[in-house]
Amino acid sequence: MTDHPGPQDPPDAASTGATAHGSDAHGSDAHGSDAHGSDAADARAFRELLRGLRVWDVELPSFDPATAPDEPLPLFRQWLREAAEAGVPEPHTMTLATADASGDPSVRTLMLHDADERGWHFASHRGSRKGRELAVRPRAALGFYWAGVGRQVRVRGSVTTAGPEESAADLHRRSTGALAAGLVGRQSEVLGSAEELARASDAAWERARREPEAPVPSWTLYVLRAEEVEFFQGDAQRRHIRLNYRYEDGRWVRELLWP
Repeated sequence: MTDHPGPQDPPDAASTGATAHGSDAHGSDAHGSDAHGSDAADARAFRELLRGLRVWDVELPSFDPATAPDEPLPLFRQWLREAAEAGVPEPHTMTLATADASGDPSVRTLMLHDADERGWHFASHRGSRKGRELAVRPRAALGFYWAGVGRQVRVRGSVTTAGPEESAADLHRRSTGALAAGLVGRQSEVLGSAEELARASDAAWERARREPEAPVPSWTLYVLRAEEVEFFQGDAQRRHIRLNYRYEDGRWVRELLWP
């Protein structure tokens, strides 16, 4: 399936040459005119690229919301497993949205570490931007998108931090590279040069191999306790299915949403 392109943009003066006589005759900068024409052509080419990109050009799975479980966690685990089995790259990656004290949002992509009865787990340094924002506003939203199956999941709720022992165990269960990155630290700080990063990274890798249990005190495991979880199944004819779970009065309430 492809999104249908809209009406063709009217040709601009630079492409038709309608202003060539006037601009040259009045002594305007030819290089500036050429640059403007090039920018306009690039903008048109970019819009045409966007309009021509194919969307869900695969057979999408079906989803009957009537068969969904009473709680969102089992369905989330099932969908992530099915995305992995369908060959979706890195299905455990997700976007994390947080906000600072004034409400300005920021978003980034990171990995899901677990999803259990406590909530959705992820980790970072306390001093990182996300860590600082969660310290002053402990709420967040997660977004999972699995293009190969036309599915996405949105999770929203409050965030708590795990203790130092659980946070350390989370880091040391991961790869040597993850430990090395943790040992480098200073996440979100201004970096002086690529060479400075290379030196710090080399030293961190050496220590991570030598000390697989090396401590990283700033490493923090976060748990998002969901208050709302939405499951979206795409449909090629735009009859998308949206099943929303809301936690109210100690139980999950299910509802369908218009696409």
